[in-house]
Amino acid sequence: MKLLKLSLIALFSILIISCSEKDNAPKNIEVQNFVWKGLNAYYLWQDLVPDLADSRFSNDNEVYSYLSGYDNPANLFYNLLYMPNEYPKDPDRTYSWIVDDYIALEQAFAGIRLTSGMKLEGADYANGSGGYYVYVYDVVNGSDANTQGVTRGMIITEVNGTTLTRANVNDLFANNTLTIHLADYNGGNPVSNGTTITVTKSQVTENPVKVSNVITDGSHTIGYLLYNQFSSDFDGDLNAEFANFKTAGITDLIIDLRYNGGGSVQTAAYLGSMITGQYTGELFAKQIWNHKVMEVTNPDLLINNFTDQILNKNSQGNVVLNEVINSLNLNTVYFIVSDGTASASELVINALKAYIDVKLVGIQTYGKHVGSITLYDSDDYTRNGSNLKSHTWAMQPIVLEIQNKNGENAPEGFIPEVIMEEDPGNLGILGDPTEPLLERTIQYITTGAKGIPTMKKGIQFSPSWNSDMMRPDYNNMYVELK
Repeated sequence: MKLLKLSLIALFSILIISCSEKDNAPKNIEVQNFVWKGLNAYYLWQDLVPDLADSRFSNDNEVYSYLSGYDNPANLFYNLLYMPNEYPKDPDRTYSWIVDDYIALEQAFAGIRLTSGMKLEGADYANGSGGYYVYVYDVVNGSDANTQGVTRGMIITEVNGTTLTRANVNDLFANNTLTIHLADYNGGNPVSNGTTITVTKSQVTENPVKVSNVITDGSHTIGYLLYNQFSSDFDGDLNAEFANFKTAGITDLIIDLRYNGGGSVQTAAYLGSMITGQYTGELFAKQIWNHKVMEVTNPDLLINNFTDQILNKNSQGNVVLNEVINSLNLNTVYFIVSDGTASASELVINALKAYIDVKLVGIQTYGKHVGSITLYDSDDYTRNGSNLKSHTWAMQPIVLEIQNKNGENAPEGFIPEVIMEEDPGNLGILGDPTEPLLERTIQYITTGAKGIPTMKKGIQFSPSWNSDMMRPDYNNMYVELK
């Protein structure tokens, strides 16, 4: 989504405090000034936060006096959020955030992170003893965990010699060097087996197109894709897999989004266009921003349409990918989902269900239908805007609600027709037809049977812990401000 600079100029002109044509905020509150003005202009719930009201201050000096009360820009930022609406299921959680290093933020969106490579889920012991463990549900290719032989299904009860608890799990896995102590599953009451593995975090680029293959089952030729993040840097890789599916003549398609917490709205529209192809030019999704943005912005700039072309540009406006989308023209698609399926993943489900038959296997999705933008401290809040300040602070506030063509979304998440939860004692190999969730989805395709819900028994996962929660971009959905 692109907001034209003309719209930006119009937006700034209606602000009561901008405040002067040339911003002369004192240097010691330069970042705080950026925080207040950016949230005042774009934050989705700006009108519900008294300190962000256009009439809150009558002149620059009042603004600067207020901002001087915050030594830390992050404290100001979080104090200006409308927490009850940031995430209704959990008022203490926010999906707006601020960083003091936007280079790291940009890298995260590109799949580049400091990581051991272990992706982990937490669980209580089944016997009610209060014990806690984590299990490995995936390992990033090229990471140290991958090199050291960490595999999906491993059970971890200690880190660096300290027993895991709900209270210390974040702190223990925040260390750069991790010696993990492994255990046997033992029916959900793990018992140490004496094995340890030491892994070190490093910068790793993760290709979200993790597994892709074609499975033949009777008369069905089934394409399977495990896709872990909507990252525009890998749109070409995604499109290439759909070219392979076309060549294979697949009759059915499974997109595995169980570990996909979201990402780029534009990439979501590309994926929807690859799955279909018969709706080019029609509405994929529409965005609802705060009233100030809506009043000055051409409505055509607040929509995403199905398309037959990938056209990606870098931050300098140079074309980095321009190719025809490989569309399958399907009328039915199957998604494997979980409570880790969020934001842009749910957007694809929501957008497609207004057009084709969407089938879900797994457990209820996360329920996040709002998105963000990256704001930089420049005249127009873009990375390449004039007068970009020398500091590296940037904000990622929630600025929009997203809906399908019928004005629908699912704040509580989507409930699958086939209910089945992963079992840490029997995870299987991702992409293998015998992996439990994939096997069940294939059965759904070939027989239409929904069966009886299959849930873990005696294991408490709520509130669940996932290592991805430690990432600043956890379950994020974003559009680009250009």
